[in-house]
Amino acid sequence: MSGTQSSSSLPAPIARLWEPLRERSRSNRALLLMAPLLVFELLLFVAPFLILLRISLTAGSQDLRYAPGTWSISGYTEVFTTDVLLNAITYSIKMGLVATAITVVIATFYAYAIWRAEGVVKSALLFSVILPLLTTLVIKTYAFWPLLSPNGTVNGILTSLNLVSEPIQFVPGTVGMVVGQVYIVLPYAVLAIYSVLSTMDWGIVEAARDLGASRPRSVLEVVVPQAMPGIIVATVISFAWSVGAYAAPGLLGDGQNQAKAFALVVEKRLLSNLQWEVATAYAVVMLLLMLVSIVLLTVTLNRFGGEFEYA
Repeated sequence: MSGTQSSSSLPAPIARLWEPLRERSRSNRALLLMAPLLVFELLLFVAPFLILLRISLTAGSQDLRYAPGTWSISGYTEVFTTDVLLNAITYSIKMGLVATAITVVIATFYAYAIWRAEGVVKSALLFSVILPLLTTLVIKTYAFWPLLSPNGTVNGILTSLNLVSEPIQFVPGTVGMVVGQVYIVLPYAVLAIYSVLSTMDWGIVEAARDLGASRPRSVLEVVVPQAMPGIIVATVISFAWSVGAYAAPGLLGDGQNQAKAFALVVEKRLLSNLQWEVATAYAVVMLLLMLVSIVLLTVTLNRFGGEFEYA
């Protein structure tokens, strides 16, 4: 006998007392199942952030990298009274927006191609997305040096075809850095969008075409809105990773990129200048700005279609 039937067979006064207990029992079971995830989140995300916040509120010391037991806002004072924060935020957000736009466009087309492919072609496309995830971040980023350097493969092809008169310096530079960052986040974006497209019924697209929609219009007005939850996830992942990128600016960027990239600014304050309170203050401020930016991006993209559920 089910819980609903057993409770309905009880007398009315007892049923009124039993129903809240039964609902609470369900809630407790759900909470118990979520307990490992909650502990994981607390230990690996909340606790480190609280430690970071505490270090940012300590007083600077010439003798100690970290002066425990002290309280001060000197780190935040330096952050907000110099131009370093504004330059780092402006540069990092610009880079994040450019890399994210390129990544999401390519990922959408690639995920669509995987969705429509069949057999060996589909397996090959999926394998080509997963394969970069099996390579370490530094190796696959540094691999762009022999490809994009002035004496590299790309410049060799361009000069041999007489498309350019002299080699172009992609790396070190902004172009190589953006290309490297797009390559890093592209697999995650493709998988996020494809996971949504794989649940979509192709009959909806065929119905749109039967009603007179062209192929591009059916994709823009049917496929893209249905894939919007995946596009939102891909955008958030790409933007968050690109704004706080370390490997691409550090390995493929020039001196100007490395001086303005947010992650490298924090590294310099932390390891070279030994200003732990200033470095952690930069990290806290940038993290808060990132959260605001991600919320704005999500709200904006939600207006273009699809439904995105917040857990």
